[in-house]
Amino acid sequence: MGENKNQKSNGWALLPFFIFVTVFLGAGVILEVQGVDMAFYEFPAPIAALCGVVSAFIVFKGTVREKIEDFIKGCGNEDIIIMCIIYLLAGGFAAVTEAMGGIESTVNLGLTYVPAQYVTAGLFIISAFVSVATGSSMGSIAAVGPIAVGVANAAGTDLAFTLAAVLGGCMCGDNLSIISDTTIAATRTQGVAMKDKFRVNLLIVLPAALLTIVLLIFFGNPETVVEMETYEYNLTKVIPYIFVLVAAIAGMNVFVVLTGGIFISGVIGIFYSQLSVLTFAQQTYQGFSGMFEIFLLSMFTGGLAAMVTKAGGVQFLLDKVQKLIKGTKSAELGIAALVSLTDAAVANNTVAIIINGPIVKEISNKYKIDPRRSAAMLDIFACVMQGAIPYGAQMLLIGTLSGGQVSPLNIIPLLWYQMFLAVAAIISIYIPYANGLINKPPWNWDKKEKEVE
Repeated sequence: MGENKNQKSNGWALLPFFIFVTVFLGAGVILEVQGVDMAFYEFPAPIAALCGVVSAFIVFKGTVREKIEDFIKGCGNEDIIIMCIIYLLAGGFAAVTEAMGGIESTVNLGLTYVPAQYVTAGLFIISAFVSVATGSSMGSIAAVGPIAVGVANAAGTDLAFTLAAVLGGCMCGDNLSIISDTTIAATRTQGVAMKDKFRVNLLIVLPAALLTIVLLIFFGNPETVVEMETYEYNLTKVIPYIFVLVAAIAGMNVFVVLTGGIFISGVIGIFYSQLSVLTFAQQTYQGFSGMFEIFLLSMFTGGLAAMVTKAGGVQFLLDKVQKLIKGTKSAELGIAALVSLTDAAVANNTVAIIINGPIVKEISNKYKIDPRRSAAMLDIFACVMQGAIPYGAQMLLIGTLSGGQVSPLNIIPLLWYQMFLAVAAIISIYIPYANGLINKPPWNWDKKEKEVE
């Protein structure tokens, strides 16, 4: 999927993506105007993606067998499968921890010690920490999302505002995490060490995160001030969340972390007689089933992306952006545009980075952009777009966890962190303050290879 050399350019190859997006967004907008509750979840996203897939089979050249093979290869892309497994594990973890009372205890613990007027900012920080720890925005949303819903309902804060803060925090942590798949993809395609990319990334992220926290403190007050009471909680039932955070910080694989969290939650539930072995298994499977739509959507978009890429659609985007590049600054803006447009098309930040990685490497070499910075820019703008598109897995998951109470149209205008991060990243292009954290000496483009830790 990442091979772009000698790839033909074909603007018409983007038609299936436009059909997918038009069907999904069009149906959501029409239903929203009609006043339908949760309009964007009435029309199944996988069916919209399937419309794009069917159109690709109709308009693209080649035999049916060749098209099927391309589609299956895209569905079976390693990063797509990894994300799908994370969906399942995250769903299982959320379901079991809820069933054994973990969410209730965590919500009550937060309500006990966090003043209601600061709870929204607190959830942003918690989400960021969990996402950094697990390297997964999806897993973090699954863990913190239900808590945020409970906190918002109990404290009287606006639910869309609260979930936007959670989504921002999760994308912040996912962007910074060294064990994130986006970080791995960005650093590998650019040939740099993760810690070097982290240094550049951190100084760009900090102003956006701090500004978001300050504004959440001032504007995250409950709409109706509620009298806080004494809430009962069991610290033992909070252990699964602590385990997930500590284990991930210790460098444990995200699959092991989430699987361990599921089993720890199950053991605690069985110990307190809130689960039996049978109900533990049933709750885990119910959590898996709850992720079916996102699982299917990810596979369909992965297969569609492979077909569109082979037909020259993505190369068309690359060629158009390259024509606008005049120097180093416009080259960095071109990188930002490339990965943003691709992520908007494929709705997967890891896939967007993999697709654009090789061409961004060529742009970096040609215009003397430090690859440690290009890796950071790839990850930043992929996460900004992924955390804002209404049909992205993160937005769909957080909407699902809300129980249908809010739609993407309610959340998108409140995504302050994503907006601030995009502005901070663009400012860093013209005022390269973040480059101070890059190790010296500067990158040597004359060397064909550079040893990377």
